[in-house]
Amino acid sequence: MAAFTYKCPHCGGAMTFDPEGQTYRCPYCLSALSLEELEGAASGSVSPSPGGAASGDPVPPMGGAEMGSAVPPGSTEMEGAVPSADSAEGQGLLAYTCPSCGAEIIADETTAATFCYYCHNPVLLQGRLEGSDRPDYVIPFQIGREKAEEIFSQWIGRKRYAPSGFYSRQQIDHMAGVYFPYWLYCCQVDGELEAEGTKLRVWDAGDRRYTEKKVYQVRREGQMQVDHLAQNALKKANGQLAQGVLPFRPEGLLPFHMSYLSGFMAEKRDIEKQELAAQTEDQVRELAATALRDSAGEYSSLTMHRQRTDIRDAKWEQGLLPVWTLTYRSPADGQLYYFALNGQTGKACGKVPVDRRKLLLLFLTVFFPLLAAVLLLITGGAILSIQWYQILLALGAGAGIAGSVCWGVIRQYDMEEPVGIRAGSMFQSDCPFTFREQSDQLIHTAVTHTAIPQQQSLRQQGQRQGSGRYR
Repeated sequence: MAAFTYKCPHCGGAMTFDPEGQTYRCPYCLSALSLEELEGAASGSVSPSPGGAASGDPVPPMGGAEMGSAVPPGSTEMEGAVPSADSAEGQGLLAYTCPSCGAEIIADETTAATFCYYCHNPVLLQGRLEGSDRPDYVIPFQIGREKAEEIFSQWIGRKRYAPSGFYSRQQIDHMAGVYFPYWLYCCQVDGELEAEGTKLRVWDAGDRRYTEKKVYQVRREGQMQVDHLAQNALKKANGQLAQGVLPFRPEGLLPFHMSYLSGFMAEKRDIEKQELAAQTEDQVRELAATALRDSAGEYSSLTMHRQRTDIRDAKWEQGLLPVWTLTYRSPADGQLYYFALNGQTGKACGKVPVDRRKLLLLFLTVFFPLLAAVLLLITGGAILSIQWYQILLALGAGAGIAGSVCWGVIRQYDMEEPVGIRAGSMFQSDCPFTFREQSDQLIHTAVTHTAIPQQQSLRQQGQRQGSGRYR
């Protein structure tokens, strides 16, 4: 196994993927290449500019689209992976040598792309995304660091009780763009529904109330295409973030190319599709059943007689999808908190700690005015003649309400879990059925009437006379 860095054909600097321009840029000579130009450099179509780094020496051509056992052309190969001491202890860590500065880089078993901590050059670890681990698709980052920091500032600005350490400049500088692994599930669903629908209509005439009941035989049959249902494929704690930023837009999917990872971090999956199969099929059936019921239209009630959802032509693919992440270890409770931003759509989520001093100030700000208001209310303004039980009552009311306000803040800052398949487990928000049969056959109609109570009838007549209108 080896590691490599894509090199600029003009100066030899490390090339990184630029989300804004969707090109590959060199931070030294500011060269910008498209993916086609990047691949074209392998055949010598991109030549070094005058004065480039290497003093006119030939620069190795850059990467091709295919990843094999060899290092991609145009990249700089590292020394082979050497197990570190931690790896020997079963930690799953490997040591590499940076091709730019020679420093040692430590990576765990799921890391596929990272940076050198010393020279900050992007490093891609070959062998981590090959064979069965090679993704089928990637969505390149659409949101760059500057825009990600802007969105984070707006997001955290609405959370006044977060500790200042969570959004300090030093903390923001540690925000990282990471490609998270996802399993992408595709299938066809054959669905069928047979039910009895009821429609009710009620009207008044004179002193009578009439009710019309129509009963329909409802039948639906068709197919639903599920494309790229995204399921998190990472067991780490930040896998929760990978799920929280869903959904992505499917039109952004591109065939996987290792070069998109340059300048970002990337993780390799450690959850296999067999572990997700039962859960995913249940989600798809739930989605299909809901779509069938929703297609039945507006009925007062719907009694199911038969419902079938059969899955066929199931297919699993792999994708790397872009997420900006920020983590924070709270010194108050030692817990790890998160911020995550969808690198394509800009959807943000997170789990934010609450500053205890700010929370105490909020409690006191709510408690003392409430205490004074309750005391004035229960004493009728005669504060000097207040009794001890009245003080206890006021203290309890003030503390209870202030505590509820503070608890609401704590709950609000805790990351909300996605609810159901529509909340975030899919690329697309809906999977409509293509129906072969849709029928609503009227099978029974009945009209009944009851007497309106006299008092209600008189009141209705008065309303009619006053308004001059009838129902």
